[in-house]
Amino acid sequence: MTYVPASRAIYDADSHIMELPDFLKAYADPALREEIPEVSYSASLVTDDEVAVIMEQGGQHSDEHKQSMIALGDDLIQTSKEIQALGAFNAADRSKAVDLLGFRKQLVFATHSVALPFHPSSKTEARLRYGATRAHNRHMADFCSDDARLVGVAIVPLDVPKMAIEELDFVIESGLEAVWVPHRAPIGFSCGHVDLEPFWAKLAEAGIPFLFHVGGSPLQAMKSWSNNGKAAVKDWMGGGENVRTKDAFVLHQAVETFISMMVAEGIFERHPKLRGAAVELGAGWVPELLRRMDDLTRIYSRADTSVRFDRTPSEQITQQMAFTPFPHEDVANMIAQSSPELYMFSSDYPHVEGGRDPLGKFDGHLAQADDATKEAFFTENFLRIWPEARCH
Repeated sequence: MTYVPASRAIYDADSHIMELPDFLKAYADPALREEIPEVSYSASLVTDDEVAVIMEQGGQHSDEHKQSMIALGDDLIQTSKEIQALGAFNAADRSKAVDLLGFRKQLVFATHSVALPFHPSSKTEARLRYGATRAHNRHMADFCSDDARLVGVAIVPLDVPKMAIEELDFVIESGLEAVWVPHRAPIGFSCGHVDLEPFWAKLAEAGIPFLFHVGGSPLQAMKSWSNNGKAAVKDWMGGGENVRTKDAFVLHQAVETFISMMVAEGIFERHPKLRGAAVELGAGWVPELLRRMDDLTRIYSRADTSVRFDRTPSEQITQQMAFTPFPHEDVANMIAQSSPELYMFSSDYPHVEGGRDPLGKFDGHLAQADDATKEAFFTENFLRIWPEARCH
């Protein structure tokens, strides 16, 4: 048996590669290779010892370990987690994992290799950041090349528009099917700057969705908010390296801001074929965002001609975006407040945050929903953002 019964067509909008240290170096341009740092697992659930053992085995899990994961069968998602998961970093093993999971399609995001491209320090040169971006995209295209069920997610930082557009051209040529952009403001300008207009236009014309994902903006709230004269608190996993309570309270604010700016800049209005999604950033905030944008554009459009739209913001977002709730969020309540067209399923395999039974969690939330609403959440909303997936 598979985790997803064969009778159900479920599309997974979130899964991950757990990159080995040479993930970027191995695919970088030779001239940059020595300058590209290794992928680091510091401040994560994965230990240096775990990584060292895998590297000593030639960058592979042992045959015994793989067989123990395969033997889990439809219980794979409950136990197979992080870098020890089946298919965490090996493409052939990931195909076997998807066989056992039973998803029709599965988005594949990076985990740690986006740190250099997405979160530059003042000392990081653009050529190095975009060189690491290219290395990531080459590796992701290779990882997903032999299994049509794997939807590879490219990355493109927007901070240097000319370089971002050049990288998007490479992404289109490589066959990757989605582009993850950071949901912080590009350095020094708006996402709707005229220099970025060709970027959004190319995405829309190519039919490649843009994505926001946790990690595309700093996870932690401003340090000042934790300076209360008391001892540091633990994160939800019981450690101190991940998202703490205060961080989780405001995690959605950066992506909410970015989407609001996209609407205010008229990006969706000018590019009705543009599609996108916000993944692993929760969705409980979405209904209020739509209400607020509709109200405020109605009021401010009296003086601000730039927000006089043919479609309301809520219509733009509902027609052109989708959102993945966390497993603990009551998606039925969100749907009641907004629209069943807005939300879609995700597993987060093999990350611990996805839980041991995401399908069971969401089935529970939607137990009283009609069949059309369930079909929208588990299938049709994914296919609206990736209509090509219906053909495979």
